[in-house]
Amino acid sequence: MKSMQLFVNDLTVIDFSYLCSDRGVVGESWIVDVLLSGDLNAESMVLDFGIVKKQIKAIIDEAVDHKLVLPMQNPDLKVTESHRDNHLFVDFDITDNELYLHSPAQAFAQIDTDKITEESVTRYLEVVIKQQLPENVQGLTLNLRPEKIEGSYYHYTHGLKKHDGNCQRIAHGHRSTINIFENDIRSVELEQKWCKRWQDIYLASDVDSIKLEQVELSIQAKSKLQPDHQFFSYYAPQGRFDIAVRNKRLEVVDCDSTVELLADYIARQLKQENLNNTYKVVAFEGVGKGAIASV
Repeated sequence: MKSMQLFVNDLTVIDFSYLCSDRGVVGESWIVDVLLSGDLNAESMVLDFGIVKKQIKAIIDEAVDHKLVLPMQNPDLKVTESHRDNHLFVDFDITDNELYLHSPAQAFAQIDTDKITEESVTRYLEVVIKQQLPENVQGLTLNLRPEKIEGSYYHYTHGLKKHDGNCQRIAHGHRSTINIFENDIRSVELEQKWCKRWQDIYLASDVDSIKLEQVELSIQAKSKLQPDHQFFSYYAPQGRFDIAVRNKRLEVVDCDSTVELLADYIARQLKQENLNNTYKVVAFEGVGKGAIASV
């Protein structure tokens, strides 16, 4: 059999958040390219493109997409089992930006590293994928890369309790750009303003706000809470979700944090500041998708 290589660029986009000792919780979106090498099979292929696009994409999505990625060797991180079945407490004790969570275990990806990078996530995914490849495929190379964005962008983390799928997870996120038009003229200044405002932000819905006595966190987390921590919780099909975020990395919105309503939220905020102007907001959710709102 002749050894060959097979590639698929832009196989998928993984939208997730990760914990960083410098930045806190960071929403991210990476494009995934895949290169396979091996002997040709009975169909004269390394692997059928349909399998690559469906099966390998599904493996990647299941491993990382719409999860909070945890650097398990990071000394600031502690993960413990919850009193709820298949739930975990996650305590991230970084100075001035402490973050505490309680979520179903499936909402987290645990990686044996001290820092989440493109390289560490690539190594993790390659191990997971190789376990499920046919014998004729000997080589696998992944390329994880951010979208090339000309202009401003922001990283945000959120959760959508009404979503039946994995968007319900309370700490997944995106790296997104935005286009803002004021009186039909694009405003780079306003785009930069909002990207600065939402850089490494956690976006919470006001209806999910709860009091301290209602939140479910680890005993250690409750002993380290600061006066400016705010608490949010909801039940969704996968289980109960709780999070405690400090004010410096938080914006509470008066709507669900779908991209449609976030575009509308930004447009309404701009309109309140300048009632005589018209605004169109083109908000992206990760790569190549989003929503448009006009006021």
